[in-house]
Amino acid sequence: MRFLCLLLICCLILTACSSTSNSSSVNEHAKHTPSLDVKLDIEDNQVTVKVNTDMTISPEHYGKARQDGEGHIHMYLDNGAKVAVKQGQQVFPNLSQGKHTLKVSLHNNDHTPYDVTKTYDFEIK
Repeated sequence: MRFLCLLLICCLILTACSSTSNSSSVNEHAKHTPSLDVKLDIEDNQVTVKVNTDMTISPEHYGKARQDGEGHIHMYLDNGAKVAVKQGQQVFPNLSQGKHTLKVSLHNNDHTPYDVTKTYDFEIK
């Protein structure tokens, strides 16, 4: 009987230890969601897009393996083709007069999204 009680206690202790271990490993692998702030500077017929983020913009790892907190920026002007941006600033010159829309999103090195996106409307006069 003592043996069974001792065995039961050992099993309970091992189960508790493995549960604690699993929950801490989940926390270790939690993904950080980077911040995104964008400023548009409009001058004549061009817009300069300045991106401020706590994500590390990493041109040297562009297209390579994912590393949490690191990546690059995708921009879409007027629902056009993707512009991959590997620095904190991008200039769009020679824009036509009128209203425009710019979508800015943060992506991992391997192009998977961080699900951080902002859209801005602006006008060239």
